[in-house]
Amino acid sequence: MADLDQRLLMLIDDEPAQSRLISALASREGWRTLIVRDAETAIATLGTRQGMQLSAIILDQWVPGDDACALISELKARRPALPILMLTASTSPLLAVEAMRAGATDYLVKPVAPDRLMHALRSATTREAPRDELAPLTEKMPSNPDFESMIGAAPNFRKALAVAAKAARGHAPVLIEGESGSGKEMLIRAMHAASPRSRMPLRIINIGGVPANSIESVLFGHEKGAFPGAFDRQIGALQHCDGATLALDEIDRLPESVQERLLEAVKKGDCRPIGARHSFRVDVRLIAASNLPLADLTDQGHFLPELLTALSPTKVLLPPLRERTGDIPALTRFFLARIGEQPGLRELGITDGALSLLAAYDWPGNVRQLQAVLFRAAVFCDGDALTSEDFPQLLNILGTGPSTAPQVPESAGVMLYTPDGNLRPLDEIEADVIRLAIGLYRGRMTEVARRLGIGRSTLYRKLSELGIDNAA
Repeated sequence: MADLDQRLLMLIDDEPAQSRLISALASREGWRTLIVRDAETAIATLGTRQGMQLSAIILDQWVPGDDACALISELKARRPALPILMLTASTSPLLAVEAMRAGATDYLVKPVAPDRLMHALRSATTREAPRDELAPLTEKMPSNPDFESMIGAAPNFRKALAVAAKAARGHAPVLIEGESGSGKEMLIRAMHAASPRSRMPLRIINIGGVPANSIESVLFGHEKGAFPGAFDRQIGALQHCDGATLALDEIDRLPESVQERLLEAVKKGDCRPIGARHSFRVDVRLIAASNLPLADLTDQGHFLPELLTALSPTKVLLPPLRERTGDIPALTRFFLARIGEQPGLRELGITDGALSLLAAYDWPGNVRQLQAVLFRAAVFCDGDALTSEDFPQLLNILGTGPSTAPQVPESAGVMLYTPDGNLRPLDEIEADVIRLAIGLYRGRMTEVARRLGIGRSTLYRKLSELGIDNAA
C-alpha cells in the first residue's frame, strides 16, 4: 500500500458538485483525487503512470448506468488488487449482490455520510481491512420494527429489552447507550412501534452525520436572514416532531454550544428558531442514543451533567455482541433467513465449525458487522451451507492453529434453532443428538449410551419413542 501522503483515488463521476465533495472529504485523510468523467477514460487511465499509483477507485453507478457491474469487472480484471467502491442511489440488494460478485469492495448508498465514506476508504486500503469486514452492505435491508425481531437470550440483553419495553409505554425521554452496531437504531424503532405515539412519525437524526455548524439549525430551525446563507425559513426537527417522536443518534457528538439550548428545550418544552423573537411550545418524545457512556463525557467536561440528567429518566444499556456470544447462532440463522429472501440470493444453512469461528471473533462492529459478514459470505457461497472457508478474513485473523480437542467434521452437529431464530422442539433436538452419537461411534450402542450418560435400555426406549432406526 502506498504511504498515506501518496495515496491516489480515482473518482469516476460526472457530477461536479459531488466530485468536489468527495475530493474534499478524501483530502482530509491525505488522499489526492483524480477525477474522470466516463468509463472509457477510467479504463485508459489504468495503464498510465498516474494510473499505476492508484490506491482505490470510487465509481458512481450513474456514469456507466446498467453497465456498472461490467465496468467493475473490467477494472478488476486489469487491476485485481485495486479496491473498488461503488456509489449509487439504489437501495436494491440485488445491485449490491451483482456489484460484489463483479469485484466491488464496498457498496455506498447516496447520500453517503462523510464518516461512512472515510470508513469505507480506510477499510479498503489498510492492512487492517479484514478486521473491519467491510461496512454493512445490509444497512438498507428492511426489518420489522418491534421487540419480537430483537433476537437474543443473553440475560444482559433481555434485561435491556425489558427496560426499553417498559419505557416505551411512557412519554419521558430515554437514553440508550451501546457500542456502534449493537442495535440502538433497531431498538429505537421497536420502542416507537410500542409507544402511544406509534401512529405519529418517528424522525431519527444522526448528530455525527450533520456538520457541527448546522446542527443547531437542524434541531431548532431558523428564520429567513438569521445568518449568512439563510435564504429561506426552516422548521427545525423539534417543531416538526410536535406530537411525535424525535431520536437523536450519537448524542455524544452534540457540540457543547448546542447542549445548553437542547437542555432548555427539554426542560421547558419549547424551542426558539435561530433569529426568531418567540418560542414555540412543542410536545416531543425524545429518545437519545450514544456510542459512548455519557457519564464519562460529563466527568471529562464534554457533556452537560444537567442535560444527561434530563435525557435519562430511563437508561437502557445495550451489551456488545462479545458479551453475548451465546446469541450468535440464533442471530446468524435469523440473518441468513432474511438474506435468503433478497433478490439474487438464497437461504443457506451453516455448519457448526463456521458457527464456532463466528463465536470466537470479538466483533468490534457488533451485530451490524455480523450481518454484513454473513451477507458477503452468502453472496459468494456455492454450496448449501456456509463453512469456515466462507469466512477467509476471520480465518486469517483467528488462525487455524492446532487444537487438543477431537477433530469433528464440520457437517457433524445439531441445529438448535429454526431459520427464523426460534428454538427447535426438544424431541427433535434429542433425536438429532442420538443420531449424531450413533454415527460418531459407528453404531456401537454400548458406547453411544455411555457417551450420552444413559443406560442401554433407556437408549433403546428413546429410539423407539423418537422413531429412530439405530442403523441410521
